[in-house]
Amino acid sequence: MAAEGEYESILCVKPDVNVYRIPPRASNRAYRAADWKLDTPDWSGRMRITAKGNVAFIKLEDKVSGELFAQAPVKEYPGIAVETVSDSSRYFVLRIQDDSGRSAFIGVGFVDRGDAFDFNVSLQDHFKWVKQEIEINKSSQLGHSGPKLDLGFKEGQTITLNIGQGKKKDKPRPQSAGGFGLLPPPPGGKIAPPPSSSSSNHNIVPQTTATGCLLELDTSNSNTVVQSKPTSDLWGDFSAPAT
Repeated sequence: MAAEGEYESILCVKPDVNVYRIPPRASNRAYRAADWKLDTPDWSGRMRITAKGNVAFIKLEDKVSGELFAQAPVKEYPGIAVETVSDSSRYFVLRIQDDSGRSAFIGVGFVDRGDAFDFNVSLQDHFKWVKQEIEINKSSQLGHSGPKLDLGFKEGQTITLNIGQGKKKDKPRPQSAGGFGLLPPPPGGKIAPPPSSSSSNHNIVPQTTATGCLLELDTSNSNTVVQSKPTSDLWGDFSAPAT
């Protein structure tokens, strides 16, 4: 029920509505407007739909004086308080209640089909809003009761920020002429083999041929030391491999 102190809002007003006394439903089948005396309504007036809290109220009032003829409180829709009929979209069955809590079922019909559509949509929108409010309240209650995330620093805890200290990349060093950056050979030429390191600083003993060619030799030192000249080869000096 609506709580005390809540204000009442108007959802929809329709100036022309007919009310019918309907026979009791003998089975579980849906109501049919064809079973009513549609040509002779039992009452005619206006309909005003209001809302107080989560409850909607369908009020049937006199067109001139505004006196209340009947009222149907609606706590959910669709539901037992408002039912559609199986053979028309302009007629509905309402469960009205008096102040003492007694209830009865009556039929209502709209002359214009658009009024019936507005009546249906106004109830749907209200209870859609009610459902959203319930979900929001549940979410807020869960948010307050749930554990809170502690984002504060613990005692002695620090953080380190590295700003503008990116990793430096090593730049490639230029290779000298004596390094491994070899130049291409001249066109049409042959690559001379590198001088052997074993020939440097060695004693070379010349041998005589069988024809008896005489060589002028220093009698004081029969071994002539031939110094290797610095090579002017483009490949540079090669050192002996390490053993």
